[in-house]
Amino acid sequence: MEKAQIKLLRVGELAKAVGKTVRAMHLYEELGLLEPASRSDGGFRLYGLDAIDRIHWIVKLQAIGFTLPEIQGFVADFRDAGSGRQATDRVRSVFSDKLAQTRAQMTQLQVIENDLHEAIEYLDSCQTCSDYTPNECGVCDHHGHVPASAPRLFAGLSRTDAPRRDFDVAVTDLVIGTVVRKDN
Repeated sequence: MEKAQIKLLRVGELAKAVGKTVRAMHLYEELGLLEPASRSDGGFRLYGLDAIDRIHWIVKLQAIGFTLPEIQGFVADFRDAGSGRQATDRVRSVFSDKLAQTRAQMTQLQVIENDLHEAIEYLDSCQTCSDYTPNECGVCDHHGHVPASAPRLFAGLSRTDAPRRDFDVAVTDLVIGTVVRKDN
């Protein structure tokens, strides 16, 4: 295809095509992640359709959890490598590290999911309670509950054994960051 037949996009058109801001396009260029194919006679940046794929790639990497500086780093390492093998080894290492981090996050999220299920099941059995105060929830022995065995997520909320604290200043006398003194 001749160069005249290739559709080049101005930065605003590119931004619109990928759902990003013009500033994001400029940032990607500043970081060396995106290069214009050429410039117009008026000096406007012009991008080929491959720039759309490049931005989608950047967005996917960000969704995976890479920061723009991390992407910038391994793109530069890739470009500056002495051989294709060195380049791909570096990227493979970066991706392997991210995979390990992702697996650790998934494990943490599974624990959180289990904690939430446990708390919701416990709280479902509380739906028929109307005769008790919230302070009594932490020591409840109704509906199959065992005192002091509430799920961790709920136990922190319903704890009744925390010492009460009396304050020298009434909340109404507080002003953001200061105490208003009343002369007695």
